[in-house]
Amino acid sequence: MTEKNTDLPRFPEPYWRSALTLPSFSKLETDINSDVLIVGGGITGITSAYLLAKQGVKVTLIDAGEILTGTTGHTTAKITAQHGLIYDQLITEHGEEKAKLYYEANAEGLKLIKDLVEEHSIECNLTVQDAYVYANTDEYKVKIQNELKAYQKLGIRGDYAESIPFSIPSKAAVIMKDQAQFHPLKYLTALISTILESGGKIYERTTAMKIEDGDPPTVLTDTGHTIKCNQVIVASHFPFNDEKGLYFARVHVDRSYVLGIRTEQEYPGGMYYSADSPTRSLRYTELDNGEKLILIGGDGHKTGQGVSTIEHYEALKDFSSQYFDVKDIPYRWSAQDIVTPDKIPFIGPVTSNAPNVLIATGYAKWGMTNGSIAAKILTDRVLQRDNRYADLYDPARLKGMKNIVQDNADVAKHLIKGKISVIHKTPEDIGIDEGAIVKVNGDKAGCYRDHDGELHIVDSTCTHMGCEVAWNSGDRTWDCPCHGSRYSIAGEVLNGPAVEPLKKIR
Repeated sequence: MTEKNTDLPRFPEPYWRSALTLPSFSKLETDINSDVLIVGGGITGITSAYLLAKQGVKVTLIDAGEILTGTTGHTTAKITAQHGLIYDQLITEHGEEKAKLYYEANAEGLKLIKDLVEEHSIECNLTVQDAYVYANTDEYKVKIQNELKAYQKLGIRGDYAESIPFSIPSKAAVIMKDQAQFHPLKYLTALISTILESGGKIYERTTAMKIEDGDPPTVLTDTGHTIKCNQVIVASHFPFNDEKGLYFARVHVDRSYVLGIRTEQEYPGGMYYSADSPTRSLRYTELDNGEKLILIGGDGHKTGQGVSTIEHYEALKDFSSQYFDVKDIPYRWSAQDIVTPDKIPFIGPVTSNAPNVLIATGYAKWGMTNGSIAAKILTDRVLQRDNRYADLYDPARLKGMKNIVQDNADVAKHLIKGKISVIHKTPEDIGIDEGAIVKVNGDKAGCYRDHDGELHIVDSTCTHMGCEVAWNSGDRTWDCPCHGSRYSIAGEVLNGPAVEPLKKIR
């Protein structure tokens, strides 16, 4: 009998990084010039750098941390144009023409990945899979049926089923055929080699702090150096220059959670996503020994808000043990996603007055295809070529004003709540592996006591716009409930829009 260990791992760590040596790069230590500067070393930044470098463009890519350790390193890596129940919604809100464009854009993003894998013979565990959205309530069964009708209107190849091949309750499912899954870091690491061979430059631990107005633009970094360029592509997940276009007021930030489990039963193949709440996502990846690791995700919520985050991991654990014979849970991690009011990403000029500063954000958990087509849209703009999807994704579009008002009312609520809350704890009240907001010399501070008993105390005021951060017990981070910035226990920025660290008190 196989020995079982269904305890959650002590620390979060994505499977993708566990057995892979990523390339490393130095910090920027001088002023430089470049045709194009790309900020952010995830799928959009690296794919853009690859496409531009192949066209002979002098490209520089910088990352505030280490490349491929941000959102792309925490994805479930489904490569699919099936983004939940989106096409019926898109037809209702935008019409059939734009809904079809959205499908075709993401199908082209999928094709781009497949083509590059084939062109460069990249070993990245890419397999073709059918993608399912399923429902287990009568309410969502109707929505599944409406989604199938939307597929038929848009010419999407899809099927309908009344069940999925698990014991998970299901009354209906819509299936998008011939989608894919892969190991995202193996894929992107291979593209990095071509970027460097084509003359591209990459710098890590180099934070873009500000874009100075001008033609051409100049980017100031935390190293005190400047990068002069003709164009800037901001692919930093949340635009660090979000005051341009007020992006902090136009998007909200969600976190979701993933477990990597090993099971006794064989996984039947396919990728699955539940329409009902709480959402559940399933796919598998193959371990080095040929065994399947099942990735179970979901339990999304606004960053920095809600119950203790460890409870979301526990909810996924309970779901796993209910429907699978779990041998062990070797991996757990969480991901951060930006959501726009109309669920279509922002890809293009940051504002009409800054045509040489381009952004890509708002993938809403579907970054593999959206991030890839973003790279093509941005590359075409740099090269002054038309792109048929540019208008669809244009950040200047005005949609979802109701959502903008709602999101900013939520921000105001959390800003006020954080400022007026009364704190009674002191650092002495904090136990081993515990974090909380405490009082230090009469002021609020974030305090964490590590496993060695050492205290880590930081100013609890988010450096982005002054909200009070909250303790994330699941990932041991400080998270801002207003705009989603996240910090380590030492105050270093893990996710923007913040670029400045929390002030370290002890």
